[in-house]
Amino acid sequence: MNELVLYTNPMSRGRIARWMLEEVGKPYRVEILGFGSGMKSESYRRINPMGKVPTIVHGERIITECAAICAYLADAFPEAGLAPATGDRADYYRWLFFAAGPLEAAVTNLSLGNDVPVERQRMVGYGTYDHVMDALENAVSNREFIAGERFSAADVYIGAQLSWGLQFGTIEKRPAFETYAKRMSSREPARRAGALDDADMAKVQ
Repeated sequence: MNELVLYTNPMSRGRIARWMLEEVGKPYRVEILGFGSGMKSESYRRINPMGKVPTIVHGERIITECAAICAYLADAFPEAGLAPATGDRADYYRWLFFAAGPLEAAVTNLSLGNDVPVERQRMVGYGTYDHVMDALENAVSNREFIAGERFSAADVYIGAQLSWGLQFGTIEKRPAFETYAKRMSSREPARRAGALDDADMAKVQ
C-alpha cells in the first residue's frame, strides 16, 4: 500500500529524486520513461498532467517538482534525519526554495540567452544572475551544510543543482561552489544514485 515508485529519465532532474531516495534508504521501484511518447502517454499524464519527470508515487500520494519531492521524502521518512527539527527550518526552507525559484529561473534564462533588461529586473523574482550567484556563494561559504550543522534534503537539491550547473557551464566556477558541490557529490548515496542512473542510460537509448 505504501510502495515507493520513481518515474524518471536518467538524463533529467530525476537524478535529484534518485539521490534523495538513496539518502532515505527505503526500497523503491523505478519506471524509466522516454522524453517522447513515454512521458506524454495518456497513462502517465494521468499521474503527472505535465508529462514531465520526476514524479514520486508513495502509496496513493503523488508528488512532482524536485524541491517538493525532497521535502516530502524528508518528512515522510523522519528516521533518515534529512530535515531539521520543525522549529529549526528557517534556513532549510529558505535555501531549498531559493534553489527551486531564483536559482532555477536565473540559470534557465542564462541558458536560453534571455537577458533581463536593467529596467525590467524588478519584474523577475531573482533580479539578476549575478545577484543569485553572490547570494548562493555566501550561503555555501564557510559552512559544511546549507541549513545548519547536519546534512539535509536542502543539500541534496542545492548540491545537485550546483554539480549539474558546474558541469555544463550554467553556473560560474567559483571556488566555494566547487568545494561544496564536491563535498555533497562525494556522499555514498550520491555516488550510488549516479551509478544507478548511469546504468539506466541504456534503457533510453
